[in-house]
Amino acid sequence: MSMTVVVTRNVSDRVRGFLASSMLELAPGVYSAPKQSPAVRDRIWAVLTEWFRYEEEASVIQIWQDSQVPGGQSVRVLGLPPIDLVMLDGIVLSRRPGKSIS
Repeated sequence: MSMTVVVTRNVSDRVRGFLASSMLELAPGVYSAPKQSPAVRDRIWAVLTEWFRYEEEASVIQIWQDSQVPGGQSVRVLGLPPIDLVMLDGIVLSRRPGKSIS
């Protein structure tokens, strides 16, 4: 069991209600579960994935501690987050998209 965090952006009340029923909503769109089993985490992600097709301009990010990967943290993403998630030497880093220079 490990800490799991889900961060949402522009999701429907259905998604928010589902997450609030299984995790603590720390701030609008930010959910946490301190000791969530991998089976529960995967089931929540399966529901979010299934429901995501009905969302518009939304994103969902799920993160959890994972000692089996470099950096010790796994990340799943639905939609387009407002940042770029970049893998560098096995570690997931976040990068704000820059303006392209033409």
